[in-house]
Amino acid sequence: MNQITQLRQTLQPLLGWHGARVAFLSLFLVALFRVKTVNLAEVATGFAGGAKATSNYKRIQRFLRSFEIDYGQIAQLVVRLVGIPKPWVLSVDRTTWEFGAVTINILMLGVVHQGVAFPLFWHLLDKRGNSNTAERFDQLVEFLCAFAPEDIAYLTADREFIGAQWFALLMAEPVTRFRIRIRESELLSDGRQSLKTAIVFQDLQPHQSKVLSGKRKLWGHWLYLAGLRLEDGSLLVVATNHAPSTAISDYALRWGIETLFGCLKTRGFCLEATHLKDPERLKKLIALLTLAFCWAHRIGEWVVEHQPIKIKKHGRKAKSIFRTGLDHLRQILLNLDSHNEQYVHVLSFLSCT
Repeated sequence: MNQITQLRQTLQPLLGWHGARVAFLSLFLVALFRVKTVNLAEVATGFAGGAKATSNYKRIQRFLRSFEIDYGQIAQLVVRLVGIPKPWVLSVDRTTWEFGAVTINILMLGVVHQGVAFPLFWHLLDKRGNSNTAERFDQLVEFLCAFAPEDIAYLTADREFIGAQWFALLMAEPVTRFRIRIRESELLSDGRQSLKTAIVFQDLQPHQSKVLSGKRKLWGHWLYLAGLRLEDGSLLVVATNHAPSTAISDYALRWGIETLFGCLKTRGFCLEATHLKDPERLKKLIALLTLAFCWAHRIGEWVVEHQPIKIKKHGRKAKSIFRTGLDHLRQILLNLDSHNEQYVHVLSFLSCT
């Protein structure tokens, strides 16, 4: 239990929570890394100490039911823990899965750093399918309550995040710069005629790209457009309100949020294994996962500095930075008695110093 006390003492100044809540968080994080799943029954078996798994399970349930989390505080802690330099590239997307007759639908806003998005704000949508303008705007307002508009370099998003009203909100004061992909069927006007996006960029061959000269009118807004013909022949067109020459390469950073979803799910904590249906409880669980994800990634960064990740024959890395840190941390936490020196070292990555 001495190791749990050390973790609690490290987390306390970061969060300012009541001692019992920080003690729970410490137990939860260690158990989560040990069992590598958010299935709460499994997490309960990984708690340190002599309490029975049933007692630990009830303790987890009490926390998720009763404790109120300041999500703005969590977002600010994320950028401090990871040390992400400003201004930030934001990425917004959804991830969904089915649990019985219930659809879990999460709208996530993250900040992209080193190829992955770090969670800042997430909303559980009480429906299937796409988000609407009001839901996206609420999330953006939540960000702006915690951070300054000038902290944003630009916002990236896929084709779900389009529309006249949404673009109007992004372009209102304070203006949010964006790189958002649009559909090939959208109409673009140069003031004289309107043509489908697919026709405007029909001359592009695979791997070719171009930026339209001047702005085009899209959903009532004058925007810059840049297009790229992908290898499979499909068209990627990005609408932006600034600096179109880098729009395509900037948009590519959006993929960081897809990488995040993989880390939270199959390549990390098996988020889809949770049996939670209540939106508020699931939202709190994701806050705990966010802290675990940041800790593992920071450790991964350190490991990679001293032992670069191997490159496979196909040119891709054998492991991600996150998975490297996750494996390193699990090895320590599964063998605490013989890895006490290493444990003290990994705790230092939570100090924000």
